[in-house]
Amino acid sequence: MLFIFLVFIAYVIGSIPFGYIIGKLFNIDVTKTGSGNIGATNVARSLGFNFGLIVFVLDLLKGTFAILIALQITQEPSTVILVGLSAILGHMFSIFLKFKGGKGSAVGLGILLGIAPDVFFFTFLFVVFVMLTTRYVSVSSILGVLCTVILMILFQKPTPYVWVSILMLILSIIKHRSNIQRLMQGTERKIGEKL
Repeated sequence: MLFIFLVFIAYVIGSIPFGYIIGKLFNIDVTKTGSGNIGATNVARSLGFNFGLIVFVLDLLKGTFAILIALQITQEPSTVILVGLSAILGHMFSIFLKFKGGKGSAVGLGILLGIAPDVFFFTFLFVVFVMLTTRYVSVSSILGVLCTVILMILFQKPTPYVWVSILMLILSIIKHRSNIQRLMQGTERKIGEKL
């Protein structure tokens, strides 16, 4: 029963659509501008870099907060990581937006910060490096999750962490399929390009 409660709470936390809320404060519906995504990238393109950064941090904290709640109650890796996964699914399929949402990259980083700070540190550096060199957020997001999988294995993290990171890689590819298609067509927007 406690496990179900934790998963539910994490899902609700993950569902909070900060990007959508901030957009609405300025009479902008981010689900109807740009990519239609509620994440930091689309918010940055719609409202400016500073607001995108705020959304990124808030989304990251959703993941970390969900993990910290779980860790206060249990140290069991399977339970903790499933709570984290629930937060990501809440972000991707928000109960507040008719089960639509973001791609989960920032929330995933937040979960990583909560369960494996060492992996988070190296993954974050890698993501920033890829983002600055390619100027594609989508590429850095997908490769960041791949990096996480590799580091989870190399750092010998609990098996449930490895399996969920693999699942997250699959989900990331699925959620970024339109980005992948645009990359192949040469129409994917780079950092700094306006809508």
